[in-house]
Order: sequence, then structure tokens, then C-alpha cells
Amino acid sequence: MDLKPFNSGVSPYAAGLSCRCPRCGRGRLFNGFLTVAPACTECGLDYSFDDSGDGPVVFIILAAGALVVGLALWVELTWQPPFWVHALLWTPLVLIATLGLLRPLKATLIAQQYAKRAQEGRLDKGES
Repeated sequence: MDLKPFNSGVSPYAAGLSCRCPRCGRGRLFNGFLTVAPACTECGLDYSFDDSGDGPVVFIILAAGALVVGLALWVELTWQPPFWVHALLWTPLVLIATLGLLRPLKATLIAQQYAKRAQEGRLDKGES
């Protein structure tokens, strides 16, 4: 089994953050906000290998939750504002942090799957 990464010349991080094809770096990865296109319009790479699942959402929930809760606690303990101020402060931050990061993080995970040739896990028969 070959565990070497596939070297396409395109950084998976650059392709992911720009939401471009992981092979050529030019074609669009998404048709809609989070709908992955069937194939690259530039190089023809079939995107059927995509299996990012809920991975990006979990990372974003944990990171954004820690950031917002930490900042909200600091603001509460420092100034003790009314609750409507908290709602006014943290609602936009939560929306920006979650929705703004979801697409590039999903694209980065897809690009990593391509670069590492990730596949569905399989159990070998005959091993005990």
C-alpha cells in the first residue's frame, strides 16, 4: 500500500482556502454554498471522492464555541453588561465565525482527502 501523498503541485491549503480544485487550483469546487460540484470545469477531476461529512462542522463548533464563550465570560466578568448587550455582541460573531469558516474549511478537508488519497476504511478479511 502506497502511503505517499499525491503531489499535484497545488497546496491543499491554498486550494482549500480559495475553494478551488485540489488538482489544478483553478476550477471551482462548489456549485452552491456547500454543494460540491460534480467535477472540475478546468481539469475534469471527478469530485466523487469527497467525503468530508460533518468534520468541518465539528471543528468550527468547537473553535467558535470556545472563542465566543471565552470572550463572553471575559466581558461579563469585566463589565457585567445587560444580557441584550451580550446578544448584540455575540450573535454576529457566532454567525461570522461559523458560516464564514464553514466553506473554506470544508474545501480544505476535501483538498486534504485528495492530496492524501484518503479512502473509506476497510477491514481486511483473514486478520484476527
